[in-house]
Amino acid sequence: MRILVTGGAGFIASHIADAYISASHTVAVVDDLSNGRRENVPPEARFFKVDIRDSSALREVFEEFKPDVVNHHAAQASVPRSSQDPQYDASVNIIGSLNLLLLSVEFGVERFIYASTGGAVYGEPQQLPVDEDHPLMPTSPYGISKMVVEHYLRFFGEEQGLSWVALRYGNVYGPRQDPTKGAGVVAIFAARMLQGERPIIYGDGSAERDYVFISDVVAANVAALKHGQGPLNIATGKPTSVMQIYKTVSAILGWDKGFEKRPMRPGEVKRICLNITRATEALNWKPQVGLEEGVRRTIDWMRANISRL
Repeated sequence: MRILVTGGAGFIASHIADAYISASHTVAVVDDLSNGRRENVPPEARFFKVDIRDSSALREVFEEFKPDVVNHHAAQASVPRSSQDPQYDASVNIIGSLNLLLLSVEFGVERFIYASTGGAVYGEPQQLPVDEDHPLMPTSPYGISKMVVEHYLRFFGEEQGLSWVALRYGNVYGPRQDPTKGAGVVAIFAARMLQGERPIIYGDGSAERDYVFISDVVAANVAALKHGQGPLNIATGKPTSVMQIYKTVSAILGWDKGFEKRPMRPGEVKRICLNITRATEALNWKPQVGLEEGVRRTIDWMRANISRL
């Protein structure tokens, strides 16, 4: 298959591009490099330095590459930034996604895989773990923009016959995550400790998330090429507090200098974990990497790469 991966110079999508190439697919990457790194793009992939908000430049990509599948990960992914600048968030996450959807329909794309969020579209959960039928009540512009694109996906699926799946990720972590971009507490904690700086914990550390390792997310994206429809939670089904993450990273690195405490940031959910039953059944998938092993792998990569981050 010919697969167009947006955001493929970034943390998550570059791993996915690697996996697609390893499975003998032909891959092209679209990324404006505002957050991603050129060195993350697989050398075997075609690379187009394009902002997804630029519909004319995107059209040229579709005309030249003619994708069978679009795997859409390019995004404004910071919850705090979305609250500070909701117009920018919407321009990237909604308008950029709509550009891709319109072109996908026009050029006969067979499958659209969308990177959504299980940590932000649901809002404060009414019950745990949260399944895909839970009401969508996002508390941040980021969550709102992701939710809106899912509605567009349903529209294009029903009106234009576009085959699609929205993978609602938990908190993804692992090698290549950039601690300078404001997301990814495992990478951020590890980077600060490796540089001799105290990590910052917002709130009292009791906020819980569902942390899923990058290789498990990649496996879901490979399975989603042929399987799954609609929204699917991609996570572990296990809640882990920020304080637990701090303790796990500290134990591995032998950190004993403590942390800084700051107020909880607006728009962030206090407690969430995701029910993954539907994804397990639809994709024949389940997470394989436990938290301690995943944190260890992330730290090993951070040690080797901290000087260039």
